[in-house]
Amino acid sequence: MHDSAAMHARASAAPDPDPVETAEWRDAFRALVASQGAGRARFVLDELARLAREQRLGWQPELNTPAVNTIAAADQPVFPGDLAIEERLGSLMRWNALAMVVRANKAYGELGGHIASYASAADLFEVGFNHFFHAREGLAPGQHRGDLVFFQPHSAPGVYARAFLEGFLTEQDLLHFRQEITAPREGARGLCSYPHPWSMPDFWQFPTGSMGIGPISSIYHARFMHYLTDRGLLDCRGRKVWGVFGDGEMDEPESTSALTLAARERLDNLVWVVNCNLQRLDGPVRGNGRIVDELERLFTGSGWNVIKLLWGSDWDGLFARDRSGTLVRTLGETVDGQMQTFAAKDGRFNRDNFFGQHPELRQLAQGMTDEQIDRLKRGGHDLVKIHAAYAAAAAHRGQPTVILAHTKKGYGMGTAGQGKMTTHSQKKLDEAALIEFRNRFNLPLSDDEARELRFLKPEEDSAEMRYLRAQRERLGGHLPRRQTQCEPLAVPPLANYAQFALAPQGKEMSTTMAFVRMLGGLLKDEGLGPRVVPIVADEARTFGMANLFKQVGIYSDVGQRYSPEDIGSILSYREARDGQILEEGISEAGALASWTAAATSYSVHGLAVLAFYIYYSMFGFQRVGDLIWAAADQRARGFLLGATSGRTTLAGEGLQHQDGTSQLVASTVPNCRAYDPAFAGELAVILDAGMHEMLIEQRDVFYYVTLMNENYAQADLPQGAREGVLRGAYLLARHGPQAGAPAVTLLGSGAILPEIVRAAEQLAWQGIGASVVSVTSWSELARDGRASQASGAAPWAAQLLSGTQGPIVAASDYVSAVPELIRAHLPPGRSYRTLGTDGFGRSDTRAALRDFFGVDAAHVAQAVREALA
Repeated sequence: MHDSAAMHARASAAPDPDPVETAEWRDAFRALVASQGAGRARFVLDELARLAREQRLGWQPELNTPAVNTIAAADQPVFPGDLAIEERLGSLMRWNALAMVVRANKAYGELGGHIASYASAADLFEVGFNHFFHAREGLAPGQHRGDLVFFQPHSAPGVYARAFLEGFLTEQDLLHFRQEITAPREGARGLCSYPHPWSMPDFWQFPTGSMGIGPISSIYHARFMHYLTDRGLLDCRGRKVWGVFGDGEMDEPESTSALTLAARERLDNLVWVVNCNLQRLDGPVRGNGRIVDELERLFTGSGWNVIKLLWGSDWDGLFARDRSGTLVRTLGETVDGQMQTFAAKDGRFNRDNFFGQHPELRQLAQGMTDEQIDRLKRGGHDLVKIHAAYAAAAAHRGQPTVILAHTKKGYGMGTAGQGKMTTHSQKKLDEAALIEFRNRFNLPLSDDEARELRFLKPEEDSAEMRYLRAQRERLGGHLPRRQTQCEPLAVPPLANYAQFALAPQGKEMSTTMAFVRMLGGLLKDEGLGPRVVPIVADEARTFGMANLFKQVGIYSDVGQRYSPEDIGSILSYREARDGQILEEGISEAGALASWTAAATSYSVHGLAVLAFYIYYSMFGFQRVGDLIWAAADQRARGFLLGATSGRTTLAGEGLQHQDGTSQLVASTVPNCRAYDPAFAGELAVILDAGMHEMLIEQRDVFYYVTLMNENYAQADLPQGAREGVLRGAYLLARHGPQAGAPAVTLLGSGAILPEIVRAAEQLAWQGIGASVVSVTSWSELARDGRASQASGAAPWAAQLLSGTQGPIVAASDYVSAVPELIRAHLPPGRSYRTLGTDGFGRSDTRAALRDFFGVDAAHVAQAVREALA
């Protein structure tokens, strides 16, 4: 008798020139397994593979395994729950999710929503909710701080449906799906489309609506938990990160860009469940291929533990009778496009077109009715099989685990949507389809109740509700649930770490240099220092951070296993298991995901840390802006430092590195406070205010601060300037005028402010008086202006500039749209001209670049003369 694995391998191999000898080798290997066990068999296989490499045979083991479940039926643990009750509960949630979406679209027709994704993932969620997903019990020692669960975003209706049964949402809430503005007026809670912590801050914990962001974020959250444990800040052992993602989502580069990091750092606290329903928005994921095989190769090659969950319990008997291996071979040869056709058709079609392909398959199906064939479940719809896979994943050590769960998109939607190309957009069902769904899941609804889409909720003392509550109580309570209990962190006095910046007395330095010096001071603070999390993608030396290598070390889960080339240097590279710097390599997406994990620690772990991510500013909002937006949605608290910013400060680098837009894009993120300080003293005030706002006041904001690599004389911060620095602008200096002479007002920020000062001095020599205003934040001035207009108060910009005279000329190292942000909030009757660095960057000296873009002192002075004329 040949086992299915052998038959699969033989089917894909070249013709066998000596079948007798092959049979002897096969029998010998079976005897080895039988007599000495799997461990010895694995050792021998590894040894043979090593020998094959030594002989340079050009052979390596296949990365794909047969199209069967990784966990054999004989190895499944006993299902610990009440299977019948869990199936009934799952059916109720399917119906309520469907009813919620269809009701919303019957009423308005434009709100959208998804039924089919949750229909495919419902059982994957339910096994997790009933047996694995642990909620936070509290923050006291010994209490479980909760697992992290990333939900497939299009399945949000199913999560709302469960929260309804658990009593955390009302029927009125379900009636206001995707009606976040209307709901409060009608005494209900509006339910956002996808997981959005900003919209539902006590419910959703992680935003996953933008494809690919959930996967990469989950990896770095799992790694940050190891970081907290290894540094002795918080014991995260015993906690898991679970992520349920789509197979089509794996096409996103962010989904797969950090797979090797997860394996390299042995993140066995991470479990992904990839919902392989084989269909994207418009059609099959791999119509002419097999996404499960592709993902198995990808994850295996990346070092993950792979568990294939393909077929339900009803298939076990078929596989047991498949003595020739034809069933396994045929399943392994059926491409996704054809598999979706089988999913969309009924039992009769599948008897004729799947089982009818081979005499052996026809014989296997002989004893089954068409209805039984139609009810054959894929593995992702079988609670027993799912539990076995989850239990194996939770117990696995030394590797992250991915479960490839085979499901049907639109499962149970029958002719209305199961496996159909249009399934993803399905948001309306006719009466016949509703009744068909009712019948498919044996729901206690009359025909009229089904047509009316009545929500179902059993009596509170019913067996189903008691079971539901008991399972969640055992796992810590309701989930998802976002909590923000967190002890505030004390902030050291500004003078302790930044006195040099407040009164530099004309010393030349760059603001990047000033920041790194302040960061070093914060790291030395006894209270705050251990909670500071410095993050770089790469180029820490470029930013002058090499001195921190020795001071606090670079985090490595294995320490340092080598002697670095520069070991004799005082700035030598040092990795350590308790290292503090997170050096993420050349991956801005990874570093931003790492920053988000740290910046949301106050909520995810109940432990506040202070995260600083410093990077080339061009590679922030422009390159990974979607990840920054997701961090904003997740209510991150921390600092993003856009170093070497501006289009003319990074001399010689050229188009791709010169940033003229990040301040503009940052202004569009509602809870991002964006600053472009010119002087170290301004920077110090901004950092101090940000730490107080985020760590003590615990407000859900984050700061984006641009830094320059240009050395120039640093001005002392004027007395009383703090308020203006934080509100966005203050009067830096006045140059003239003499009585009766013309006067102007000059506004500048960042690297261009010194040009503004030089222009003012030149104008004063020419008899033109100039007031110089340092603009630390164009976007904060604009926000203040909008808020002031709404309240009827005078904007800060208008108040400040009312004490100056003449035309106003503004310049920055960014596109002219940045200073244009404040035009509506200036004093009436004053002309306003803006200068900026619009266009592509160039490689040249700073002086040449500023002349080219028209933002140097000469061009500012020329703009003044034109304005006065």
